[in-house]
Amino acid sequence: MTTAPLGRAATATPPVAAHRPPRHVRRRARTAALFLAPFLMLFAAMYLAPIGYTLYQSLFRMHRDGLGLSAPTQVFAGLANYTTALGDPAFRGSLLRVLLIGVVQVPVMLGLALGLALLLDARSTLFRRFFRLSFFLPYALPGVVGAIMWSYLVAPGLSPITAAAHHLGLHLDLTSNGMLAPTIGNMLTWGWTGYNMLIIYSALQAIPAELSEAATMDGCSAWGVAWRIKIPLVRPALVLTTVFSIIGTAQLYNEPAILHNVAPNLSSTYTPIYAAYDAVNANNFNAAAAESVILALLAFVLSFGFLRLVQHRGAAL
Repeated sequence: MTTAPLGRAATATPPVAAHRPPRHVRRRARTAALFLAPFLMLFAAMYLAPIGYTLYQSLFRMHRDGLGLSAPTQVFAGLANYTTALGDPAFRGSLLRVLLIGVVQVPVMLGLALGLALLLDARSTLFRRFFRLSFFLPYALPGVVGAIMWSYLVAPGLSPITAAAHHLGLHLDLTSNGMLAPTIGNMLTWGWTGYNMLIIYSALQAIPAELSEAATMDGCSAWGVAWRIKIPLVRPALVLTTVFSIIGTAQLYNEPAILHNVAPNLSSTYTPIYAAYDAVNANNFNAAAAESVILALLAFVLSFGFLRLVQHRGAAL
């Protein structure tokens, strides 16, 4: 029996390989990357690149020498465009205006959407498909078409609403300065209630019927079932629709732009996006970029703040 020399290893063990994933896992990762590549390229080109370019443009301004006869040059301005925008009373007023419209219109619209969804979900509801389609139909119309329709309905010389109020002895001008915000809020509510109703109704359809039946057997009324079971279980859908509504209100443009044709008193800076578009028409692209970034930050802060508030209250419960 022989033994190996002490200075020599009896067997040569290969070095332990790093923790590499198996070959089939790497193959799947490459396949997934290939499928995701077109989306990521389009996302970067159509979303990230414009955002980055807007941020870049907001940091510059056009400088003209002498009498302004020479071609303007673009110079670095830092945060000057942001301070100018925030120092403009008209732009600050547009930000405050969309906040006030959202504070009133969004709860009213979501309350109506929730009520309509609960009515459609009730057992005793007749012609459910007809009403579901009827409620959703305003959203199916393009937003510009709906705004044009409403502009005729509120125009001082054409409005049947104003004519009916006049026969009742009431002087009602839906395009006056004091009525512009309620008119726009009404247009938004008409156009988007059906969309939010459909989201909430879909969430109601996912609730097991056994829960409602058990509550009814325990003596709970239809209102009690809706308040104690259905509404708490569709809370995620309500949160989702609220976030969408906050972002949509911040981007308000179509309704004021169309309504301006019948309401000349509606200023070109009525909403932040309208003000940015007005800056573009004045060839002040850098100011428009800064106003767009401010609006995006406002929408982000409001939506993210609402989500954090909901999560905090949910954790407290």
